[in-house]
Amino acid sequence: MKISSGSIEFDRWLQGGYETDIITTFYGPAGSGKSNFCIMAAVSQATKGKKVIFIDTEGSFSIDRLKQLAPFDIIRNILLLRVTNFIEQREAFNKLPGLIKQDISLVVVDSMVMLYRLALGEAIESQDKEKARAINRALVRQLRILNEISRKKKIPVIITDQVYSEFLSREDFESGKEKRVMMVAGDILKYWSKCIIELQNVGSGRKKAILRKHRSMPEKEFVFEIVNKGIRET
Repeated sequence: MKISSGSIEFDRWLQGGYETDIITTFYGPAGSGKSNFCIMAAVSQATKGKKVIFIDTEGSFSIDRLKQLAPFDIIRNILLLRVTNFIEQREAFNKLPGLIKQDISLVVVDSMVMLYRLALGEAIESQDKEKARAINRALVRQLRILNEISRKKKIPVIITDQVYSEFLSREDFESGKEKRVMMVAGDILKYWSKCIIELQNVGSGRKKAILRKHRSMPEKEFVFEIVNKGIRET
């Protein structure tokens, strides 16, 4: 069972769309289209009269973008949870099992790690190791909740992740080694996500999706641009 991404071309690339019993993760730099894919998927389900839970931690859910994609009245099918710190994010996840009792067809978290990253940074700066461990445990628990929702309820889950560049030693820099793009909380998210898609900005308004992990498909690429009605393959 799969659901549409909101793009016929991207559905074809994914051989039918997003799988319903796994967590799908998009990661990439700012402006690469992560939130756009989240909103497209949410709109695709909402226009079919199905309910969507959308946890927005970055203020990325755009009403204007929604209006470009579909009639505004579909907003009644999207349960939007806006959170502004990691404590509120934990509270939102505590509510999820109860909310899933409704007729939910998709769960979106955009992004999974921004507030986690800020909270962890504060703990590290204050040298509070126990608090840092508690924050990591909280993130793992949240991903476990999403995993149970997808596997047991057959509800697809889409989350987004941020990136950073790895630190190069002086020797690596002088040898010409290129910095790798790393996922925030990469090991944790890689463990729980069965489909991982990297997004890149490639210039001239074009972007690239790279399938980095999938249960049944090899690594491959999809070059696209964002347009008013979604995305367009280029």
